[in-house]
Amino acid sequence: MDIGFGSAPLSLESRFVELDSPLLLTGIQALVRVLLEQARLDRAAGLRTAGLVSGYRGSPLGGLDQELWRRQDLLAASHIRFQPGLNEDLGATMLWGAQQIDAFPGKRVDGVFGLWYGKGPGVDRSGDALHCANMIGTSAQGGVIAVAGDDHAAQSSTYPHQTDQLFMGWFMPVLAPSDVQDVVDLGLAGIALSRFSGLWVALKTISEVAEQAGTVIVPSARRFVLPSDARIPPHGLNFDPKLHLPRDRTELERRVVLERLPAVLAWARANRLDRLVRGSEQSPIGLVTVGKAHKDALRALDMLGLRSRPEIAIYKVALSWPLETEGIRRFAEGKRALLVIEEKRSFVEAQIRDALYNLPADGRPSVEGKTDRAGATLLPEIMELSPEIVAPALARFLRRAGLDIADPSLRTAPERPSSLLQRPPAFCAGCPHATSTQLPEGSLATAGIGCHAMAVDIPGKEGTFPTLTLTHMGGEGVTWVGLAPFTDTPHVFANMGDGTYQHSGILAIRQAVAAGARITFKILFNDAVAMTGGQPAEGHPTVPAIAAQLAAEGVR
Repeated sequence: MDIGFGSAPLSLESRFVELDSPLLLTGIQALVRVLLEQARLDRAAGLRTAGLVSGYRGSPLGGLDQELWRRQDLLAASHIRFQPGLNEDLGATMLWGAQQIDAFPGKRVDGVFGLWYGKGPGVDRSGDALHCANMIGTSAQGGVIAVAGDDHAAQSSTYPHQTDQLFMGWFMPVLAPSDVQDVVDLGLAGIALSRFSGLWVALKTISEVAEQAGTVIVPSARRFVLPSDARIPPHGLNFDPKLHLPRDRTELERRVVLERLPAVLAWARANRLDRLVRGSEQSPIGLVTVGKAHKDALRALDMLGLRSRPEIAIYKVALSWPLETEGIRRFAEGKRALLVIEEKRSFVEAQIRDALYNLPADGRPSVEGKTDRAGATLLPEIMELSPEIVAPALARFLRRAGLDIADPSLRTAPERPSSLLQRPPAFCAGCPHATSTQLPEGSLATAGIGCHAMAVDIPGKEGTFPTLTLTHMGGEGVTWVGLAPFTDTPHVFANMGDGTYQHSGILAIRQAVAAGARITFKILFNDAVAMTGGQPAEGHPTVPAIAAQLAAEGVR
């Protein structure tokens, strides 16, 4: 059987089909390649599968839908369907449904592998759908990866966010790629793990991974090992059509916690997801790195002139939850000290402390990360890491561990001149929001998600800022519904983009109608999701259709 894509002249699409040679891919393109590669591997294995992709755009995954549309011919040839969600939770629900193919008669394929995507706030709002879908489980020839776009420094978000703990709360394993090669390798590993364990698998991406470009090699032969020590119950680990919600809810919890999660750990051990990447098991000092922070650690070692020091070993964690404890205990054996380098709040570090806590005192290394042994701050819990942040902390740690290390000589940015020209936020030339967000004299407004949020910082004619507050996507105007009974302000305007209207904003308007609130909604129609790439809003709403729908909802 011909399992490749065949030979073809070099083209821009070659990066999506070529095997065994270096390719230049962005992190976004690597996600598309994961889908195409999974289809190829399934054909090679004689499986009759299809693929489904759904979710909702948002930085750092704002361009994924555009890349999928550009590769529509390749996707269709591999029986992969891209169906964007009106919002993130409905996209997740579609993928949930595709894993239940064995519950309905007339199936055309043996299974449907899936990819869900959403930025951090989209993960937040989709908790119920993602949790339920994960509890119900995946099909043995399907599997789902949930790609989360985290914005650790809020470069294009309302606030910094970290989704790791959310996925842990939903019993969803989390993979943490450090670069574009990892996106391909861990994306495919995630689908294989999802098929084996019956759980959805999260793939955490951040801007530095999703938006970077790098050289990737996709091997023609790729094999994942089935663990010999995993306990497979008679009913299996995957979606069971015999179990129904809500009747079997406690049995589902039992299977997830006592059967599927142990299977995840067995699979991770068998396939060496977490591994020693530098030094040896005899090295007395250990660094544990997670995700993009792995690259920061390598660069910090270079800055300190320590990349090849034999005393330092590096253990790279790919499965950040649940932590595979046998591997970390083996790595920790004989070490004097461990430093865990990860962004944001302690996640892997806390699991390592738990894993090592009951070891004999004379064989248990100290564990540092967010704090040192004395409890002083070492690596920050907020914003993001960089080599310049990691290097001084690493030097402090290594000195305490017995190495003679000088402080790194870091270049500091020159002071910004106080007279530097200021460029305040402003709408693009010709953008209709520049006029549609203006208000009648003396009026007040609230804002929501979209470019129009800049109105909060744009003064009105009187020199004041009449657009006062901001809310989450789909909540536009509802803050006023709660506030209105307790203020003498008689009325406000609420700005809402047409993309948000389709996403979930219609429910906010319905709430205002139900409460009888005195509020005027401005539906800012520009027929494009300008903030994340200019894509059309799902469903292509028109002004007459929106007006008719609102009239039917009781808007006066």
